[in-house]
Amino acid sequence: MKYLFEVHIREGHTAEEYADAWVRASEIIQQAAGARGTALHRKMDDPNVLIAIAEWDSKAHRDAMESQQDPRVAEIIRGASHLCDIRPIGEFDEPEWVVMPPGKGES
Repeated sequence: MKYLFEVHIREGHTAEEYADAWVRASEIIQQAAGARGTALHRKMDDPNVLIAIAEWDSKAHRDAMESQQDPRVAEIIRGASHLCDIRPIGEFDEPEWVVMPPGKGES
């Protein structure tokens, strides 16, 4: 499953400031069972808008991590809260429909 959220950097701050905190928190979160990685993307036409995509083996794994959140992660998030506004987009299953260009994705 994938968990997505959008980040809007506040006036007077930079995406790089937020990314520093995001990397530190993500390095801890990615030690949780079922974590598959996460990526932070910058919007091409607005450098102050980011989207984060975290991948998990299952919703149950992500829920377990959230219910037993490492206090270091909570501290990092609190410390970065003045930098941005975060809007959860949601939790998504693996894709049901995939179309790849010819020759891509074949074994």
